[in-house]
Amino acid sequence: MRNAQDSDDFRIEKDSLGEVNVPTRALWGAQTQRAIDNFPISGRPLPSAFILAVVSIKRCAARVNSALGLLSGDRKGAILDACDQILAGDHLDQFPIDIYQTGSGTSTNMNVNEVLANLAHDRKGVQIHPNDDVNMSQSSNDVIPTAIHVSAVTALQKQLMPALTHLQGAIYEREPSLGRIVKTGRTHLMDAMPITLGQEIQTWREQLAAAERRLQGASDDLLSVPLGGTAVGTGINADPAFADRCIGELAKLTGFPFKPLAHRFVGQSGVDAPLALSSQLKGLAVVLMKVANDLRWMNSGPHHGLAEISLPALQPGSSIMPGKVNPVIPEAVAMVAAQVIGLDAAVTVAAQSGNFQLNVMLPLVAANLLEMIGLLGNAARLLAERVIAGFEVNESHLSATVGRNPVLVTALNPVIGYGKAAEIAKEAFASGRPIIDVAAERTDLTREALEALLDPLKMTRGGLPGR
Repeated sequence: MRNAQDSDDFRIEKDSLGEVNVPTRALWGAQTQRAIDNFPISGRPLPSAFILAVVSIKRCAARVNSALGLLSGDRKGAILDACDQILAGDHLDQFPIDIYQTGSGTSTNMNVNEVLANLAHDRKGVQIHPNDDVNMSQSSNDVIPTAIHVSAVTALQKQLMPALTHLQGAIYEREPSLGRIVKTGRTHLMDAMPITLGQEIQTWREQLAAAERRLQGASDDLLSVPLGGTAVGTGINADPAFADRCIGELAKLTGFPFKPLAHRFVGQSGVDAPLALSSQLKGLAVVLMKVANDLRWMNSGPHHGLAEISLPALQPGSSIMPGKVNPVIPEAVAMVAAQVIGLDAAVTVAAQSGNFQLNVMLPLVAANLLEMIGLLGNAARLLAERVIAGFEVNESHLSATVGRNPVLVTALNPVIGYGKAAEIAKEAFASGRPIIDVAAERTDLTREALEALLDPLKMTRGGLPGR
């Protein structure tokens, strides 16, 4: 099926600059068509989630404008019907304007206004003006920033947060069974004191939980929106009661407790709250990168790597080496993390483009935030379901390597001193013998005492010998 803009049949639409040829099947008007023609840059329109947020704002505005006596009942009904069609998932191909457009997002705002006006006329036969009726009491300059908040909060709470909870739950389910499996800890990628595998994966879960808390704080800050500020933040051409009532309607429609921003100028001239969310999404990406890389190292081998665990075999790993299986999900997650870090850098630059009363990189901020949330949510679910839930532990290998670790001698420090312990570690490493055998020869400690002191599982519980 061809898109509306691919049609060979055109109609003439007019705006303040003159006439424009618009595809006959298109629901948009002249201003949208100009933007389509002006911005053939990426071929990527703004995400549907963002369009739905703008449409939600238009629906709430129509209800409030009617209640304030500014919009007739038939016009309100026609606009609501048009909004409901789009919110139900219809006509989403009618919003083709490139992400890289006018920095205020005016093109997208007018795209929505024009589509709603034409839909309203087609279904209800009521003449609706995109500016005078659909855009009443609004400006692109307060609608688009508000839609950034609304779409980001919605995506965060419906997509990413549940995925994070799912990932943490998958880790939590594995912790008890791994709590007595001892492995060599590593610092600087070098052998260190033993830990349990349960302690290791609990660390991931705690990091994810902390990232989730920080994301929730950023989400809460986004609940304050600048709707009602209109052109520059003063609320010109909007009834003084419009903002509070419209935002109240928006809260009911979305199910999230949106509220008016105390000083609306802040949400229009800057994107500080979206930037804070971007930063926390980057923070989560860093945590996922750490988890992915730990898994890759632990799975490395199977004969000449760490080989501590075996990840599920999901696909052949090489076009030339038969039998090779690679850690594909952790690699994909690591790439997601890298992309999110890059998207955050772009949002940071965009946030600096608040010139006087308006930030002029709003579409970029909207698109990047939603892409980051989507990528991280999908990556977290894949990690939970295709890696954490299914990896197997190579227990015999772990047990054998822990016992040969010369660093175990650290547990003898409080008993024989650091210098003597260092001599034993050096000899054990050079000879390839277990620490306990060398220590039995080089100290007056009994074998029974050494076994108690050098028990790897006891070492994972910390503390001092005999206490």
